Amino acid sequence: MKNTSPTIATSIHTRPAELAQALLRFDTTNPPGCEIKCIEYIESVLDAYDIKYRRYAIDPSRPNLVARLPGGNSNPLMLYGHVDVVTTENQTWTYPPFGGEIHNGWLWGRGALDMKGGDAMLLSAFLRAKQEQLPLPGDVILTFLSDEEAGGEHGAKFMVENHPDIFANVKYAIGELGGYSYYYGGQTFYPIMIAEKTVVRIRITVQGPGGHGAMVHSGTAMAKAGKILTLLEEHRLPPSITPAAQSMLKEMAKALPLKDSSTFLNLLDTTKTDAALDSMPNHGRELDPLLHNTVNATFVRGGTKINVIPGHIEIDLDARQVPGSSPEDLIIELRHLLGDDLEIEILEADPPGPSQPDMGLFQTLSSILLETDKDGHPVPFMTSGATDGRFFARLGIQTYGFLPMKLPEGFDFTRLLHTADERIPVDALEFGHQAIYKVLQRFGNAP
Repeated sequence: MKNTSPTIATSIHTRPAELAQALLRFDTTNPPGCEIKCIEYIESVLDAYDIKYRRYAIDPSRPNLVARLPGGNSNPLMLYGHVDVVTTENQTWTYPPFGGEIHNGWLWGRGALDMKGGDAMLLSAFLRAKQEQLPLPGDVILTFLSDEEAGGEHGAKFMVENHPDIFANVKYAIGELGGYSYYYGGQTFYPIMIAEKTVVRIRITVQGPGGHGAMVHSGTAMAKAGKILTLLEEHRLPPSITPAAQSMLKEMAKALPLKDSSTFLNLLDTTKTDAALDSMPNHGRELDPLLHNTVNATFVRGGTKINVIPGHIEIDLDARQVPGSSPEDLIIELRHLLGDDLEIEILEADPPGPSQPDMGLFQTLSSILLETDKDGHPVPFMTSGATDGRFFARLGIQTYGFLPMKLPEGFDFTRLLHTADERIPVDALEFGHQAIYKVLQRFGNAP
């Protein structure tokens, strides 16, 4: 599928920042997505390198793109990313969010971190492998997806359910959200994502007496809903320590001074978890959702007229559950907190994630990071969000969040996701490109 984009130099793989700039300049805000122009640009780059590819789509304006480089006898490795981004509505930006501008060594724009910067790393390493005729251990499958930011119906979910044959024999994949530098206790850590929470959508229905707005009422649905919201605000669900979280905290504890190490080990004791989190005001916020199922109210519906007391209130919850936990487990936790007399309905639920990650490629990825930063500490990591990895897990594919970035100390990666002034250091793109290229050289060494 050739297109008429301007000629692309076959040295562009040496300039990942230029690739990232080009990707950022496409407004792929989801909804509505409309990722087609961005995908067409990637196709023009693949055309320049004489790499074949194919589109797959429900909606032609929202395609997914798959390209493949042949390799040796090892299982194929997949590199994948999404090209859609979240909205910039009601945000004030220092530089235009779709300008792809570089200022003082930083590339600014919506998607710089999530995840067009990472897309540029993956694409540049893939192109370099083709240009340098790298003897790959096995086939490498490059996949760019639509619709990650709105649930994957047009993207990874569609591909897994309708085209699973494309990913036959893939054991490991490289995707988003991991490999960046994280500082704690005077040490530099590189969390490599090995697991993620899954999504559950829940509706609580509250009933109560209705009546005239001029009268005094008690026990109303509105009052009950207020109590539910207050309980969710003031209380955590019980701690749930997964193998992934346990591995992460134990490895970090090994590298930390005694006082910090003790705090991290206390996190693993469910009788001490919450108190330990409360003693870590700066970092507890990031670790808290890794150790609990979480629920947040996002919609409250009820009432038909301002002078009528509603007898029926609906509260919709965005819940995220740790690997190995089922939606039924989550309901039990909610009833214990909120009471047994509620109507609780599961609107939508991902299949529970695998409770035990496949660590076969972890050592290879760790060694690559240590070659670049000998004082760093690669550690396993579970993300509190959900990525397209949860869909590929249904095919038995272990995703590693591995888009390495050497970030300056004090730069808060997670707080800039989905917010104004999202940006990435230009040299971090080259750091990631080099690391991913080494993965392409070595992934066949995994057991």
